[in-house]
Amino acid sequence: MSASLFLILRILFAWVVAIMLAGFVWGGMFGDVGGFFWLLALGAMVLAMLGAVTHLRRVRLAAGRLDAAVLSNHQQRRIEVPMDAGAAFELVEAAVRELPRIEDIEASRGSLQVRARVRRSDPFGGTQPSRWNVLARLAITHDRVLATVVPGEGTSGVTLLCEPDAPHWVDLFALDEGTSYENAEALLRSVTRRVAEQRRDEQAQAERSATDNALTVARLNLLQAQVEPHFLYNTLANAQVLARTDPPRADEMLGHLIQYLRRSLPREHDTLSTLGEELERTRAYLEILKIRMGARLELKVEVPDALKALRLPSMMLQTLVENAIKHGLEPKPGGGTVWILARRFDDHATVTVADDGQGFGTTTAGTGIGLKNVRERLRLTWGERAGFSIVSNFPSGVAATLTLPLPEALPSGAAPAAGEPSHV
Repeated sequence: MSASLFLILRILFAWVVAIMLAGFVWGGMFGDVGGFFWLLALGAMVLAMLGAVTHLRRVRLAAGRLDAAVLSNHQQRRIEVPMDAGAAFELVEAAVRELPRIEDIEASRGSLQVRARVRRSDPFGGTQPSRWNVLARLAITHDRVLATVVPGEGTSGVTLLCEPDAPHWVDLFALDEGTSYENAEALLRSVTRRVAEQRRDEQAQAERSATDNALTVARLNLLQAQVEPHFLYNTLANAQVLARTDPPRADEMLGHLIQYLRRSLPREHDTLSTLGEELERTRAYLEILKIRMGARLELKVEVPDALKALRLPSMMLQTLVENAIKHGLEPKPGGGTVWILARRFDDHATVTVADDGQGFGTTTAGTGIGLKNVRERLRLTWGERAGFSIVSNFPSGVAATLTLPLPEALPSGAAPAAGEPSHV
């Protein structure tokens, strides 16, 4: 109540002073003030009072309260926006452009400011007021909007200023009927809504990403679960046969199987391993196969020590070796050799499993699940950054090559020379 009363008294005082000054000027020009002057003065006072009452009523309806902050013709809002200055500027500019009756927008990205004029609602419906309606012709028709973005660390401050498009001394005689307050609140709501929408979009994106990651891990675990039992079933079946025909060899095979499981089971639920760990696992696997194939199986490894920390999906190297033996060397009467080669390039490394077996064009029993899983696990783990190819080896056999991205922690250096081959 005190703010409203003070506002009305301020307006009345300003008009009284102005009328008194006008009376002195009038008396100096015409020699006497006269009744006509006082009639004009009374009309001006009535219009000023009606404007003040209308302003109070509209502001009360819009804000739900009356105090000095909401009654002012000059409204300021400060907002903290959780984004960098560039994104905050785009958000604020879009909010300003959404204001009704917006005109003359000037957006300066360099100074992080947006200026605009807002046309007030036209009480004359677009028609020109009468030439005798002096107050209508002198009325303020536009408001000003100035939005400034202040960069910060991780957040940006936004200052909104809404005021009549007129000199400040006009505040002594006329009020804006709450238009500046309405513009400031509209901008505040628009900016808040846009920030909330962006937060919801980011949260939804994070939830989708978490869901996709969970699905990816689940699919990788499923693919690995399809690979690991394949070897275990075959080994146990062979041990069962040897237990009837050659118990000592069956015992030896089970001993190697225990060593293999000792190296494998701690990583049962880990989808990524290292090349060094996979080599150890593969050697244990080949010790088991050596019992069945004897001198028909030979392994040559050329893997630099610097690449043994290379990350690759668990069991993938063994899958390629098992595929080479099953489809290349076992059907070949004299058996043959499996090579495991690793090479480093600028931003990737290759791991090749090659054999000199029967190669393509021969009929071998197989479901193709091994190579299919290799491609799918590479895609789920690294996307387009990894690859897999399989080609004919010269003069016979097949060469399967994994292309893997290099981790930043892997030691750099030129492509190392091939190491000494080891034999099984």
